[in-house]
Amino acid sequence: MRFHPTTRRVLALPAVITGLGLLLTACGGSSGNKPGPGSSGSPASSAASSPPSSSASSPAGSSGADAAAIKANWEAFFSSSTPTSRRVALLQNGSQFATLIADQSKSSLASAASAKVTGVSGITATQATVSYDIVVSGTPALSNKKGVAVKEAGTWKVGDQSFCGLLQLEKATGLVKITALPAACSSAG
Repeated sequence: MRFHPTTRRVLALPAVITGLGLLLTACGGSSGNKPGPGSSGSPASSAASSPPSSSASSPAGSSGADAAAIKANWEAFFSSSTPTSRRVALLQNGSQFATLIADQSKSSLASAASAKVTGVSGITATQATVSYDIVVSGTPALSNKKGVAVKEAGTWKVGDQSFCGLLQLEKATGLVKITALPAACSSAG
């Protein structure tokens, strides 16, 4: 029996999503309070319409504002409706991934996948842990995944460690064609 190319992608999606979850679990954490060149990321949903928090530190009482900015920016980064230039700005070291982000935004998987932030915890002046679900075509595919948001130049961003983990998974599965990981991934971690 021959499957249509779209059917093959749909049938392969559960395996990719499962592998993605395992990869994000392994790569999503951080081993200290200092964000390294790589911190974390994953697929997502709605564009942020409000500006991100711009305070360089988290004074008492601002963690709610920081959590809201982290959630908005995390979801916007993975939303297919967010312009590429904004997505690049919402990723740690994003300029190093600009071409790849633009290329990936054209894939059918990218247009169907999104992230829904379910919680933000451990907020410091420079990083926070993000709990999120991966949603594909409106259906939850992975639940309660962990990632790291980093504060860079006053803006909360998706850490590049998790984004690099996603790229590695995509490369390994062949679901999305990636010939080589960006050089920034070799220093993310």
